[in-house]
Amino acid sequence: MKTFDLLLSSINDVKDFVNIVSKYDFDVDLTSGRYVVDAKSIMGIFSLDLSKPIDLNIHADGAALDNVMQIISKYTID
Repeated sequence: MKTFDLLLSSINDVKDFVNIVSKYDFDVDLTSGRYVVDAKSIMGIFSLDLSKPIDLNIHADGAALDNVMQIISKYTID
């Protein structure tokens, strides 16, 4: 599992992000405070406070992790 900070600042960012991570078989979770939601759920993401960065947990490794990180890098915070 790998954890990153993520910022989804618009509705289009959320829709695009969900479309990207939904293509993968492994689990992807978003954590904000004590709440954890499936990152493949638009409704789940909108239940979080999107005004601040969210923790992204990707349950993959190796080439699959590298591939998804390259695609979603525009939403991650360094």
